Amino acid sequence: MRDLPERFNAAAFFVDRHLAEGRGGRIAFRFAGHSISYAELAERVERAAATLARRSVEIENRVLLVLDDTPAFAAAFWGAVRLGAVAVPVNTLMADAEYEFLLNDSRAKVAVAESALAVRLRALRSRCPWLREVLTADDLEREPGARVEPAATCREDVAYWGYTSGSTGRPKAAVHGHQDFVRAAELVGSAVFGIGPDDLTYSASKLYFAFGLGNTLYFPALPGAAAVLVPERTTPERAFETIAAERPTIFFAVPTLYARMLQVAETEHRWDLSSLRFCVSSGETLPPAIFDAWADRFGLELVEVVGSTEALHDFIANRPGKARRGSAGQLVPGFEAKLVDDAGQPVGPGAAGHLLIKGPTTSPFYWNRVERTRATMLGEWLRTGDVFVQDEDGGFTFAGRADDMVKVSGLWVSPAEVEAHLAQHAAVLEAGVVGRRDAAGLTRIHAAVVLKDGARASDALAQELRGFVAARAAGYKVPQAIEFVAELPKTATGKIQRFRLRDGA
Repeated sequence: MRDLPERFNAAAFFVDRHLAEGRGGRIAFRFAGHSISYAELAERVERAAATLARRSVEIENRVLLVLDDTPAFAAAFWGAVRLGAVAVPVNTLMADAEYEFLLNDSRAKVAVAESALAVRLRALRSRCPWLREVLTADDLEREPGARVEPAATCREDVAYWGYTSGSTGRPKAAVHGHQDFVRAAELVGSAVFGIGPDDLTYSASKLYFAFGLGNTLYFPALPGAAAVLVPERTTPERAFETIAAERPTIFFAVPTLYARMLQVAETEHRWDLSSLRFCVSSGETLPPAIFDAWADRFGLELVEVVGSTEALHDFIANRPGKARRGSAGQLVPGFEAKLVDDAGQPVGPGAAGHLLIKGPTTSPFYWNRVERTRATMLGEWLRTGDVFVQDEDGGFTFAGRADDMVKVSGLWVSPAEVEAHLAQHAAVLEAGVVGRRDAAGLTRIHAAVVLKDGARASDALAQELRGFVAARAAGYKVPQAIEFVAELPKTATGKIQRFRLRDGA
């Protein structure tokens, strides 16, 4: 890994450096059929930084980003980091109450959002005392630019917060410093994926997720490569169309999307995927059947990797050309790992254990979450919450989550949060939410609901409950299946026995 000076600004490194070293004319992004060079990106970043500076954004201030995958995201992200502020990207599919929580928890002074979302955020200002102004992506383009020198930040200064859900359903922000982007790009983007200056990456996972942020923003920017930006929701057809039109060399997605893409008929005859060197799968366990079907149908390798927002990106990964079906891969060089039992004692090969990792990109703490920090950040070690088995060759196999969190399409869902939403319905007495695997081996949200006296179970009521949750939470949190039960399985102390719900008992 390269030596970084004490005074270091990630925006200057990933953007300005290319101009200083004569790569300003290289393509940074492909967007809507057009190319954006590193020189053009640098101009957009300076314009965004100047716009934020006029709103008195300064070092350590948080800037909430509610943006699609467009050049405006890159400009706003690096513009905030250039000022020494903290970029806080969040999902664009959330409910108003969720945005209100994030604005108040982060104490963001300024938010930058898509136009329709900006209207909703402005309506929340009376309940968000720290929020001074909501800007749109268009505002970053309209306002005049000005030379803004990169802030004299230290390499360990915080540059990014990645919000991730907790077991209580209350999101928590893992903090990361300027140097973390460089280390992740070196250890994963370069050392694992081999991204070079001639690569073009395309990530179905959006920039507001830590996985997508690396794939699209800073992995390709390390060697001066390029990425495809697609603001729309990634459907199977849209993914195929983008690959055929833009000719990326690496494609990143979650297993759910790969499964859905395999259901599209005649794909090998309709779209040309020959530009791809390999594909990367992350976010949830990759079923072996999907690994096999993808290789059989397209002749392409699915490289499964494992990471977390707390680690910024991946810490376990298969290697291109050597991916093993059913295996999460081996440790990314630069990281250490240990598997321990419930008492914290090491377990041997072939035994399941809680995964702890140590590496240069792990978050030191969660913002304003002391107890969660103490439970997760164990000195130099990070408790991932995952249970793995390691074989004699050093390969890891995922065995499950240590808690009850459910991961759907690469996104964590808190059962407690969904249960709380369901319990607000007039017909619901209580609910239990778990993840169940479908016929394809992918996890889906399943809700068991106990109705109040007088309420009658029906398909119409199940659909109504799904809509009820959808009005209060992001779409990926909505149960795909709802069953009505007489009672929930519980312990003697009244806790729901989720393992029995998962097993259908």
